[in-house]
Amino acid sequence: MKVSLYNQKGDEIKKVDLPSEIFDIELNSDLVHQVVVAQMANSRKVIAHTKDRSEKRGGGRKPWRQKGTGRARHGSIRSPIWRGGGVTFGPTKDRNFSKKINKKMKKGALLMSLSSKVKEDEFVLLDKIELTEVKTKLINEMISNLGKKLKKDLNKSLLIVLPKTDLKISRAVKNIPKIKTIRADSLNVLDILNYQYLIFFQDAIKVVKETYVN
Repeated sequence: MKVSLYNQKGDEIKKVDLPSEIFDIELNSDLVHQVVVAQMANSRKVIAHTKDRSEKRGGGRKPWRQKGTGRARHGSIRSPIWRGGGVTFGPTKDRNFSKKINKKMKKGALLMSLSSKVKEDEFVLLDKIELTEVKTKLINEMISNLGKKLKKDLNKSLLIVLPKTDLKISRAVKNIPKIKTIRADSLNVLDILNYQYLIFFQDAIKVVKETYVN
C-alpha cells in the first residue's frame, strides 16, 4: 500500500510503501470493541466509598442497658439504623472493574485500528516536524496550514505519533484542545479511535514494527 510522504509544510516528498502487516489488516469490529471495553475498564478508578459499621469511629459502648428502659434494644450508636452510623450495601473502594485480555488480541486490535485510519483517509505520513521555538502558536499554524493543503480539518481532532520522546513538540501542543502526542511504542486502541486524524512520523513505523509485530 502506497501513501504520500509530506513535509511539515504540506509538500509531497515522495510515495512510500506502508508495511502490509501493520496497515493492511481486515477489521474485526467485535475484537476492537472487546479491547476498547477492557482498556476503559482497566483505567477506571474507584472513587466512591462508604463506611460500614465496622469502619465508623466510636460506638464501642452500648448506648443503654438491654432491659428496663422501655426503649428498643441497641448495641452500638454506629448501627446503620442510627444517624451517623455505618452504611449498609454502599459502594466501596474494594470493587474491581479490571478485565483480562491477552496480548495477541490487544496487538491485533491495535493494528486493525491503524489499518482503518489508512483506509478511511484519516492518516497523514510526515517526515518530521522541526520547531525553532517551543510555542503553541507556531505548531498550531503549522498544523492548520498542513490541514488546508491536504484538505483535512486536522485541528478538529488529531493524534501525533512520535518515534521517541520530543519535548519541544509535546510542550507546544499541550495547550491545544483535541490534539495529543504519543510515542509509537505506547500506542493503544482507545487513543487511536478517540482522535479522528493520525499524523505518523516516518521513523515511527519502524518502532511500531519492532514493538508490535516482530
